[in-house]
Amino acid sequence: MMTRRSLTVRIAALCALICVPVAASAACRDDTVWIRGDFGEARFTVEVADDDSERALGLMHRPSLPASAGMLFVYPHPQRLSFWMRDTLIELDMLFVDEHGVVQNIHHRAVPLDETSIFGGNNLTHVLEINGGFAEMLGLSIGDELRHPSFENSEPAWPC
Repeated sequence: MMTRRSLTVRIAALCALICVPVAASAACRDDTVWIRGDFGEARFTVEVADDDSERALGLMHRPSLPASAGMLFVYPHPQRLSFWMRDTLIELDMLFVDEHGVVQNIHHRAVPLDETSIFGGNNLTHVLEINGGFAEMLGLSIGDELRHPSFENSEPAWPC
């Protein structure tokens, strides 16, 4: 049985996919991440966490996340990344991304409040967190490409 929340999430995701072709030519913006792959294209409105204090807080203590929203964690150089869900109240999907904007790993449905380390991989510079279940519902996969101004200094796979 589909809950009201899951129905709302599915409708918002479908709208994001349907509405994307009209907006795909829009200029890159700091508050927007585009994703493209075999599934098509999708857009998320994001908060950017690009310093130590913002990355440490992440999405902790929030009771919800709008359906088409997320948080983009940006690191200054490629590195090994692991995350956990300490004090995070909502289920999340985590897309681990390299410096060119290519998805290298996806962790589906991270468990709220779980302190188990979630290893994303090596040579990563970004992590996109979105609502749990969205990656699967949209058909996101390894090799998909992100578009955001933070990739512009490293020969992005999908330039602005």
